[in-house]
Amino acid sequence: MAKLNRRLRALEDPGGVGSTGLSLLGRLWRHGPTTASALAHEERLQPQSLTRTLQALEKHALIVRAIDPSDRRCTTIAITKNGIATLRRSVRQRESWLANAMATTLSPTERDLLRLSIALMERLADAGDTPDSSSAV
Repeated sequence: MAKLNRRLRALEDPGGVGSTGLSLLGRLWRHGPTTASALAHEERLQPQSLTRTLQALEKHALIVRAIDPSDRRCTTIAITKNGIATLRRSVRQRESWLANAMATTLSPTERDLLRLSIALMERLADAGDTPDSSSAV
């Protein structure tokens, strides 16, 4: 998985925002506006490590920051139309490469098996951080 992830990340980065930037854009697109600290928590990063990435995204007009109307002490971050377009280009490029690699490298049975394993990996990735009580079996 790590090798495939590196290969996909090595593809040209539309907008030059890097993998962390694309991950943040994806999260903002899926879940809507949020704070920097919430983004850091969800991405499992230190808030201060997001500073440069958020500045780059803002510089390229991929995100916009706004004062939270319900709590004027907080700033929310939202993806822009340009950010959505950049994210879509990146996803299309990676999906195209992956679909071509699967079609030319894997048999139909292997592709079916891979589809099943993807669903299983997503379930594992979405598992909570709490210890699994079933491990005592």
